[in-house]
Amino acid sequence: MSDEVQADHVRIRLDLSYDGTDFSGWAKQAGGRRTVQGEVEDALRTVTRSGGTTYELTVAGRTDAGVHARGQVAHVDLPREVWAEQGAKLLKRLAGRLPRDVRVWALREAPSGFDARFAAVWRRYVYRVTDNPGGVDPLLRGHVLWHDWPLDVAVMDAAAKSLIGEHDFAAYAKKREGATTIREILDFGVRRGADGVIEIEVRADAFCHNQVRAMVGALLFVGDGHRGVEWPRQVLDAGVRDSAVHVVRPHGLCLEEVGYPADELLAERQRVARRVRGQ
Repeated sequence: MSDEVQADHVRIRLDLSYDGTDFSGWAKQAGGRRTVQGEVEDALRTVTRSGGTTYELTVAGRTDAGVHARGQVAHVDLPREVWAEQGAKLLKRLAGRLPRDVRVWALREAPSGFDARFAAVWRRYVYRVTDNPGGVDPLLRGHVLWHDWPLDVAVMDAAAKSLIGEHDFAAYAKKREGATTIREILDFGVRRGADGVIEIEVRADAFCHNQVRAMVGALLFVGDGHRGVEWPRQVLDAGVRDSAVHVVRPHGLCLEEVGYPADELLAERQRVARRVRGQ
């Protein structure tokens, strides 16, 4: 895919959030399943009065079914005349057209070299879980996992720290043909909030399919005493999927933020990321 914007188009950055509960993930799918991309593209087609033309979105992180996003970023290339005529009104029009479980918070012309996916330098996710004996607060039930064993947050945090760095995460990833499983985890930590909800936060250059949820599954096994603190790193070093590593349910996971370099570094970051990812 070319990173060049057509001469008669302008690249627009969108910042958005959504509750993933009723979506079959971000990406459009065959069979009419409801997706975030499909809803936003449909709304954009309607509010720009483009007729049969669909302006396709490119996203920073293709979240799975049931996964939420608070700080998702996407871009779309619009004809210059459309942006000039309607740009100032698009945000409010989208608010009136989009379903209530997805919101676009900002629309602005992107700097040269911007690509929502390939120019990103990191993505930050948080997985939320509680070990409260009484279960999950009903008001949080769609965003917090209940784990019915007491969890040792300090041990979980130590195990998470052992995975920081650049590694081959094949043991925690669902392999995709032609895609590398080498990723760099920049930060990984576990903390318990005043409300008792445990937040497992991880920031990396990118993530493999199911990687975060698999790593969380391993940390939960450490936290409840079923495995030792060294086990997640042993699984990583073995390089193969361990049947004891469970991919936890998606509803506790949220994409919180996407980071980009300074504007003058965007084009170079894109080139590097495309070469590394091999696609």
